[in-house]
Amino acid sequence: MSFDRQRVRAAFSRAASGYEQTAVLQRQVGDLLLERLALLESVPQRVLDVGAGTGRLTARIKKRLPRSEVIALDLAMGMLRQAKANAGWWRPFRRVAGDAQALPFADGSMDLLISNLCLQWCPDLGAIWHEFRRVLKPGGWLLFTSFGPDTLKELRAAWHAADERPHVHVFLDMHDVGDGVLAQGFVNPMFDTERYTLEYTEVGEVMRELKAIGAGNALSARSRGLTGKSAYARMLAAYEAQRRGGRIPASYEVIFGQARAPEAGAPLRGPKGDVASFSVEAMRARLRRGGG
Repeated sequence: MSFDRQRVRAAFSRAASGYEQTAVLQRQVGDLLLERLALLESVPQRVLDVGAGTGRLTARIKKRLPRSEVIALDLAMGMLRQAKANAGWWRPFRRVAGDAQALPFADGSMDLLISNLCLQWCPDLGAIWHEFRRVLKPGGWLLFTSFGPDTLKELRAAWHAADERPHVHVFLDMHDVGDGVLAQGFVNPMFDTERYTLEYTEVGEVMRELKAIGAGNALSARSRGLTGKSAYARMLAAYEAQRRGGRIPASYEVIFGQARAPEAGAPLRGPKGDVASFSVEAMRARLRRGGG
């Protein structure tokens, strides 16, 4: 699926100031992801939060790991500016603007990589898994969440009844996520899903909330013109037909994943998982040790 990355960046930057007041589900999922830090066998020295947004989760990681260097990375500068408020002087963390598909960090430089509900906005998952594997140290941990295919299924069905244009993202399938992680050589992967249903009094609330958190239609194949009033009215009517117990439902499927980077010496594959290459730093270190 192709996304307009400029539109994604702009939408999240605009939404930054009010994001934390609206993103209730994102907070809850982030809190559950944070609990998985209990898996770690030792305290990580360097932690990277990919798609950190306003830095709320980053700040909580820093509170849990006060002696660790914690870095917040996000594509949207507006989010990083907002994150400054969460990076208090008593527990500061670094803020870095960057793309998850081309991380601005050296090979094997991170002990833990964590990412909460960011991956669904990245069109090239092969590049994502490659970059995650590249920057993690051998044995380093990867903890992440992403939205699954049943997310916003009611809104997707309503738009499908209205017209043939793409309006709602088709989110990641857990099997595809697992295949990508395995293709990069990650070991001991584990995946599970949680399902949530948010309820609203009317369809307009759903639309306004999605816009408020920056989750608008960023598909490259989206219509570039305004949606016609008749198509929008048909969508509203189709969504209204799904009302349950007097409330409008919005479903979310959340994939939780964890894995570890393989031990030193395992090949680092290209973004498509087919071309083996090796870290220059690792080769030099091996030569210094007399390993050939």
